[in-house]
Amino acid sequence: MSSTDPAPGDTSDLRSTVATRPVVLDGGLATLLERHGHDLSSHLWSARLLRDDPAAIEDAHREFFAAGAEVATTASYQVSFEGFGTEGVDRGEVERLLRRSVALAAAARDEAAPGGWVAASVGPYGAVLADGSEYRGDYGLDVAALRAFHRPRLDVLASTVGAGADVLAVETVPCLAEVEAVLAELDGSGVPAWLSLSASEGRTRAGEPLEEAFAMAADVAEVLAVGVNCTTPADAGAAVEAAGAHKPAVVYPNSGQSWDAEARAWTGRSAFHPEDVSAWVAAGARLVGGCCRVGPEDIASLREALAGSA
Repeated sequence: MSSTDPAPGDTSDLRSTVATRPVVLDGGLATLLERHGHDLSSHLWSARLLRDDPAAIEDAHREFFAAGAEVATTASYQVSFEGFGTEGVDRGEVERLLRRSVALAAAARDEAAPGGWVAASVGPYGAVLADGSEYRGDYGLDVAALRAFHRPRLDVLASTVGAGADVLAVETVPCLAEVEAVLAELDGSGVPAWLSLSASEGRTRAGEPLEEAFAMAADVAEVLAVGVNCTTPADAGAAVEAAGAHKPAVVYPNSGQSWDAEARAWTGRSAFHPEDVSAWVAAGARLVGGCCRVGPEDIASLREALAGSA
């Protein structure tokens, strides 16, 4: 990945802030867009709206900021050259959509929360497959192949850091091979990022020790936080202490419901309880929020619980 020099203060502010206090992330962007009536059933998920209805994405970011989020995570999770390529979209247009995802989040931040931050989302290889692979980690690809997949998109999003974005959010990573791949691309680049895994019962989705993933990131200066996302609140809480032993911890679980990839629907009842944030923070969490099925009202409650535990 090419090196990028962030504008002065853009990323040091976030890094220094998490060293002194917890920062509130947003929730499930796709969840909110679906609530507002958008059809996200295609394999492009919320990324489709970057092309078809970008204003809806900016409005959703603004809604999370109004609820108390301090960080907007961009709608680039599902954006890939391969995924949009199946729709006949050329590489130049995909690059423009990646940059648009950052511009939309930055516009919402500048209007609703000028002191906030933008995290450019880097989704895992499994997101391109759109079959739930990020919750299994059964890619069958080696580190070299995963590096080759990630590099072009990382290069584009890295170029927005200091020019709209403040940090990369490398998220929902399910296996150590992909951890190794993204860390190899980040190491020495000068581009700040957090690394967040999809995990279950203290292990990656592929069944490897979660502690090993966090340890791999310990000596990569670009990684300002490690942790978990899109896992159950119970699993997220258990992972925070392990993450915090190596870096400031990032934790943003889903609602605790299960994703049925075949039906493309969530099942079960929500187990997201904002009051759990006190335990997360006590265990080392410094970037806290929610993922799928976590809406603005949950983030508002989380922000209130965080204020009460200060």
